Amino acid sequence: MRKKKIQEAMKHVYFQKMTKAGYQEIEDEIARLQAQRPAKIDQLKAARALGDLSENTEYSTAKRELRHLESRLRYLNKQLQYSEIITPADAKQVDLGTTVTLRFDDDNDVVTYQIVGKQEADLAKQKVSFDSPLGRAIMHQPAATTVTVQAPQSSYQVTIIEISLGEK
Repeated sequence: MRKKKIQEAMKHVYFQKMTKAGYQEIEDEIARLQAQRPAKIDQLKAARALGDLSENTEYSTAKRELRHLESRLRYLNKQLQYSEIITPADAKQVDLGTTVTLRFDDDNDVVTYQIVGKQEADLAKQKVSFDSPLGRAIMHQPAATTVTVQAPQSSYQVTIIEISLGEK
């Protein structure tokens, strides 16, 4: 009975869609933080050995830093636990993980973006979330299609010039 309830609940869990590279970035950060953890514990032990804890700023700081590190580890592990790696099947249409070259029709500016999961988005690295206004407008569209993007301030049109697999 309990197993059946758990299986039913798992059907309604929202899994974060991400690329394989995004998943790997999270794994790398977890490894980096786990490597820092013993040093943080040693700092806490050393600060505790200084004596009176009520006025020991070193102890308070070390304790706060360790809590922050462990909180970040829990958050990242949950992200991995509830993630779904999406691999694009082909470059016939825009999908998570594809790289797309767009022309902004208002100024004829041409830009290439990789379509990624929400937590991977970074415009400075030319990575756009599939759930952003631009991402939603171009998702599942073939090349040579012009779409209207409904942004919060206004709308604009982009034309999909090229779609390719993988990073640019």
